[in-house]
Amino acid sequence: MRIHLISIGGAVMHNMALALQQNGHQVTGSDDEIFEPSRGRLDKANLLPEKMGWDVSRITTDIDAIILGMHARIDNPELLKAQELGLPIQSFPEFVAAQSQNKKRVVVAGSHGKTSTTAMIMHVLMHENMDFDYLVGSQLDGFDLMVKLSDAPLIILEGDEYLSSPIDRRPKFMWYNPDVAIITGVAWDHINVFPTWEGYCDQFQLFTDTIKDDGALIYYKHDEVLQSIAAKSQLKNILPYEALEHKIDGSTVTVYEHTKAFEMGVFGKHNLENMHSAIHACVQLGIPREKCLEALQSFTGTAKRLEKVYEENEIVIFRDFAHSPSKVKATVDAVKETYPNHNVIGVLELHTFSSLNDDFLPLYKDTMNAADQAFVHFNTHVFEMKKMKVLSANEVKRHFGEVTVQTDINKLWDTLKSQSKPKTVFLMMSSGNFGGKDVKDLPS
Repeated sequence: MRIHLISIGGAVMHNMALALQQNGHQVTGSDDEIFEPSRGRLDKANLLPEKMGWDVSRITTDIDAIILGMHARIDNPELLKAQELGLPIQSFPEFVAAQSQNKKRVVVAGSHGKTSTTAMIMHVLMHENMDFDYLVGSQLDGFDLMVKLSDAPLIILEGDEYLSSPIDRRPKFMWYNPDVAIITGVAWDHINVFPTWEGYCDQFQLFTDTIKDDGALIYYKHDEVLQSIAAKSQLKNILPYEALEHKIDGSTVTVYEHTKAFEMGVFGKHNLENMHSAIHACVQLGIPREKCLEALQSFTGTAKRLEKVYEENEIVIFRDFAHSPSKVKATVDAVKETYPNHNVIGVLELHTFSSLNDDFLPLYKDTMNAADQAFVHFNTHVFEMKKMKVLSANEVKRHFGEVTVQTDINKLWDTLKSQSKPKTVFLMMSSGNFGGKDVKDLPS
């Protein structure tokens, strides 16, 4: 097939392009901006567009499929040309769904923990030498790409509730019709798309309606929204979960299964919850529970999800993708629980539309209380790019509580460097990149 990707530079989109090329398809793409690592990876594969920007001459009648990324707008010239020519246009979740119609599908949904849970399932399957395809939201150790599409009988999908494409307003996970579905929890996010809490919750109710009649729903049992959703479900196979039985001794986490103990490579109650849901899913795929626990002993996490990037001279630095309130609180709590005798410095960069919205900020109240010192950073230029009202430092502080707000990244970095002493843990949380600063430079 000849396939053209509009907005090829995105994290999933560029991985999709690479996977399709590896499968023998003729792949082209376009974008107005492409950053690293996408740029370098596309360039190495000779898939980097010759010039940035949109060019209608790229859209011709011999294209078999257009895959449309979220970064494109509805008036994108290439999209309009493709529509004019009547070419097949799909979002990437629609394309993935079409390519996996005959596979058994495991879909991991929820407001937090999706990537980690998906990665845990993939880790177990790889440990058991099972053949499977996948779509996951982060680069994982042991996997060259974030996407694999082959003739495998099984696919593991990270199911996002965000929009499928600029011309398809359905959540991505509505395409997948799972045999096994996990919902890790529901905490309001993406308020630019779901402006009310009720509207956001409705998406997960609709998602459960897409589970196959003989399928399984796995859900976090202490989430009130999920309790209500599960109670309404007509499925016969419904499996609630909570954190695995465990003991924490410093940074060592031991999980217990009957009389056996399993020392794990990840920490934090939320990770032990994710792990339990992953085990439930793998058991549905025929893997014994004890085999799952054995495999997960060698799981050490995913990129930017409580990823330890530095440890030397009793200084530890974690990088985390946390940006929504529930993710921030879970991450800060986990680090302080693991390092109770260290000075835990939590640093959060507000970067997403929701996190920069004055109506959403109250949800962050007390989320960083477990940190010994808490800093919140945002770049006022981001408001201009997103065409949003600029918040003041005082407004942010009022909503968060006991935090220091710093909009100047250089001043923030100087302050953090001055705190770089033995028995200090830096927890750097952002879906952005702290203005291009390298968090590993803090101890220097």
